[in-house]
Amino acid sequence: MTRTKKVKSAGRFGARYGRSVRTKITEIESVQRKKQECIFCNGIAKRLSKGIWQCKKCNKKFASHTYFLPKKEG
Repeated sequence: MTRTKKVKSAGRFGARYGRSVRTKITEIESVQRKKQECIFCNGIAKRLSKGIWQCKKCNKKFASHTYFLPKKEG
């Protein structure tokens, strides 16, 4: 599987699906694969399935955004 710096994780699709679709997928996956911060205790949250998250520190299971957790403001 070829992945270059330019197309990143979307390199697995080759020339299929069009440039704009592959660009959107790259943006989502780059944020999704970063460590996500628990909204309760600031620990590391792991994505179990679509919108279901579990914190490794406080062991809470919660529902939130599908691909990544929102940043706390304030």
